[in-house]
Amino acid sequence: MFTALGLAPAESAVYVALVGNPRASADELATTARLSPAQTRGALVRLTERGLVSRLPGRPVRYLATPPDAAIGELIGAVESKLWQARDAAQALMETHRAASRYIHPEQSLEVLVGQDNIRRRVAHIENSAKTQVRGFDKPPYVSTPGANAENEGQRLRRGIRYRVIYSRNAVAWPGRLRAGLLATLREGEQARVRPDLPLKMLMVDDRMAVIPISSSEQNGLAYVIHPSSLLDALITLFEAEWERGVPLSVDGPLDGANGPDEETRNLLMLLASGLTDQGIARSQGWSIRTTQRRIHALMEDLGATTRFQMGMSAKTRGWL
Repeated sequence: MFTALGLAPAESAVYVALVGNPRASADELATTARLSPAQTRGALVRLTERGLVSRLPGRPVRYLATPPDAAIGELIGAVESKLWQARDAAQALMETHRAASRYIHPEQSLEVLVGQDNIRRRVAHIENSAKTQVRGFDKPPYVSTPGANAENEGQRLRRGIRYRVIYSRNAVAWPGRLRAGLLATLREGEQARVRPDLPLKMLMVDDRMAVIPISSSEQNGLAYVIHPSSLLDALITLFEAEWERGVPLSVDGPLDGANGPDEETRNLLMLLASGLTDQGIARSQGWSIRTTQRRIHALMEDLGATTRFQMGMSAKTRGWL
């Protein structure tokens, strides 16, 4: 039953028999598992060594099985870990293969990914392979929770990997996005800018690979991985052009207690600087339109501004943006 997890048939049979017959002796287990006494005792020794079975004191010696959720779960985890290592090694080997054959077989410059799970695994592997920098276009719709990768990105930032990400306004306005990860990655060192809209979603690692969805909707579960080619060069140029046009997002500057705004006011200023409408700000922060407009008006009064442009200039002059 569990031979795929590294248990021999006799070990699997004895463990299953012991789960259904706690505190059984070796002879009792041999009868239940339909094995010889020698096979049963050998299996019990190996199961005990692996922590799947424990011996109980007394005569005759009796045995107790480790609960299956812990015992079998640990075996499954070990096999899954080896499979992930093999998958990563295969992906690395595939990159070597593509690099060696790219000029002989130009079609190797383009790889098609099918299925959301396959795309997520491949993207994670590609992002983890970054040597110097990761660049990205971030826009809705989303298949997974936006910002779910913030912790992993933070680890790479601390290792010295540079992140430059351009967000569409709708991405910044996505409910909870600012608190759910964007502010955290900015504090870790991510460089971010905002554009009114973006032509596509994209993840680019160094100048080696880019991942883009085949269509504007991620629901179809299809994506391209683009390797060094004129197409990748065009995507690099596109990113840099959009980056130059983007409005920077920043969490630098003094906070409350240092002659500066509190965090909530800073977030509001950031959203305003990104060009979000009152509706977009309300959606992002979970406020009503009325509350949003009231807070903007109060901020304008605090800064002595009569227009939003004056408010932005005043905040910039004070180092709040």
